[in-house]
Amino acid sequence: MAEKLFERLMYATRWLLAPIYIGLSLTLIALGIKFFQEIFHLLPHVMDVSETDMVLVVLSLIDIALVGGLIVMVMFTSYENFVSRLDIDENSEKLGWLGTLDTNSLKNKVAASIVAISSIHLLKIFMNAENIESDKLLWYVAIHLTFVLSAFAMGILDKLTKKPAH
Repeated sequence: MAEKLFERLMYATRWLLAPIYIGLSLTLIALGIKFFQEIFHLLPHVMDVSETDMVLVVLSLIDIALVGGLIVMVMFTSYENFVSRLDIDENSEKLGWLGTLDTNSLKNKVAASIVAISSIHLLKIFMNAENIESDKLLWYVAIHLTFVLSAFAMGILDKLTKKPAH
């Protein structure tokens, strides 16, 4: 009896994750504010800004969009995998990947997103390379390559450990 009660209580604690996912949704609001702050800062100067600076701002906006997509993916997939299935009405829009990502797939998508975000940061740094010390450039490249190799290794490990479907 006590064991059953303990197991139910332990299982119910998964709901402690729900507020964390709500918190992640609040970070989307913060990202949206930053996104539009960048746009409103750029618009009055769009005719005066150099092409390089324009590209840097656009890369920042893409970066924010990628991070936002990553947050949505982590938030919904983690909620479905660890807390409860989402009951989405059949008549409403449903994201195509909902319910299809397990924790390994999510891990690989997060790793790929980190590589994409890191690539954008590295491109921004390269576009401003004349103002950056060469030893710092080397560190940026090394860190980016670490992300790339980590994502690659995770993908290989996932393939090696996946059981073939029968």
